[in-house]
Amino acid sequence: RNYHQKLEQWRIDCHQKIDLYFEQKYQQLNQLIEEKIEKQQQEVTRVQSKLVELIREQDATHQDIDMLTSNINHLQKEINNIEQNPIHINIRPLLIDIDYIHINETDYQEFNLSTLSPAHKTINRSYGSSRELASNDQYLLFHDAPNLCLIDQNLTLIRKSLWHHGKIFDMCWSSTLKQFIVLELNDIYFVNENTMMMERIETIKKERWMSCTCSDTSLYLSTRVHGSSILEFSLLPTIRLIREWKCPDSCLETEDITCIKYNNETLALLIRNNLNKTMRMKLKSSITFEHIWCFQLDLVYNKEKTLRCCSLTDNEWLIADHEKCRLIHISNDGNMKRMLTYNDIP
Repeated sequence: RNYHQKLEQWRIDCHQKIDLYFEQKYQQLNQLIEEKIEKQQQEVTRVQSKLVELIREQDATHQDIDMLTSNINHLQKEINNIEQNPIHINIRPLLIDIDYIHINETDYQEFNLSTLSPAHKTINRSYGSSRELASNDQYLLFHDAPNLCLIDQNLTLIRKSLWHHGKIFDMCWSSTLKQFIVLELNDIYFVNENTMMMERIETIKKERWMSCTCSDTSLYLSTRVHGSSILEFSLLPTIRLIREWKCPDSCLETEDITCIKYNNETLALLIRNNLNKTMRMKLKSSITFEHIWCFQLDLVYNKEKTLRCCSLTDNEWLIADHEKCRLIHISNDGNMKRMLTYNDIP
């Protein structure tokens, strides 16, 4: 369990916020000084112009010249000493609330499908909405045509923004970039959770994209073609291609990778066989791409419906099987622990 990493990430995030605030105030101070210098320079220029004009028109007396010259020297001296002039900066010490972090031992409760409660609230979405979802610690992002919507844990709408691009094939959250990532067929977009502003990722070339997932350091994408590839991109300092796994390392030529999910240095792949219409879930190392285990689903795949998976505690997995209206709990060694059927499609 990455307890220390979680604490270290909090420290890094706090330092970044302090550095950003410092840079803003530093620039504000420089701007104030520059404005004062510019104002004095303008006054020097005005007095110099007046002196030149009087001399040219021969209207200046020795007294006028001495006075204007004295003014220019005085202004120039003020400019040279402007950074030594008092500027009031009121700085309060940064107080850290000791309750920002709670460290408590918790009683571990194993995930159990049999105790899953019925749905307590439902969101009705418009026809043509994408099924894809993405979440972070606070919000859930989903498509309710024609908008991208952000809701909290009470399913209260926080904000929404018009999605004026193509069909959405997948979406995920990057905790490193603090942005949602949304896949269209050929393009990929950042979505800011605070503003819902969308920005196309220019450093990734156009492909036929199918699925996406993020680790702390990488973005993984699968392609929407027979014999799908998986591409790994760095997140920082810029998004750039690191490596690519192609057929047959990724899947067979007759197969598609319909979903990829990252968890704890592993990649879960949902793979569709286009010859016999079967589905399997394969777990691979995200570092070496070595095979870990494979779970065969007992169904005939209908391309009009979707299967998705997500990670659980202790490196276990949950598969949503829309073909047979069931949830399948997979153990960390690739075996089925429990299965639950449902009536309403989640």
